Amino acid sequence: MKKLILMAVAATTLVACGGSDAPFNYRGLTFDMPVAQFVDSMLARGFAVDSAASDSGRLVVLTNPAEHYRVLAAFNGDKLQAIQENYHLSTNDSTRNQWQKIRDNLEKELGEWPDCPMLKDDHKIANFDTGNGFISVVLENTHRPDLKVSYTRKSEK
Repeated sequence: MKKLILMAVAATTLVACGGSDAPFNYRGLTFDMPVAQFVDSMLARGFAVDSAASDSGRLVVLTNPAEHYRVLAAFNGDKLQAIQENYHLSTNDSTRNQWQKIRDNLEKELGEWPDCPMLKDDHKIANFDTGNGFISVVLENTHRPDLKVSYTRKSEK
């Protein structure tokens, strides 16, 4: 009976620790989709392409007046490589509060604690390893408020 219970616990542990085969995504949009499809999806969400800030060969910048951030999507060929949200907030207090909200929401969504190599009042970093990629929430309040969230796909070997 003990052996049967131990085998059941071991099997459950293997399934739970097996990792997720789900593709790395940005707010529900998978990194596996072509860049044009990603841009179309962001346009459907109310964003617009900032053609003055975009580089047609490597970078697309998207903005939405209803959001407090803009999205920079870096790509190579037709593959998304990294996405970064740059937040436009007016005070250091607002960036600290927003950093905490984003960190807490990612912790709940991913079901894991982040690695936080820096946790000072005006400089905080939270890194999440999703298995297929990394999400970093970075606060750097020096002369002006600066908050970034980066989604980076792990390199394929």
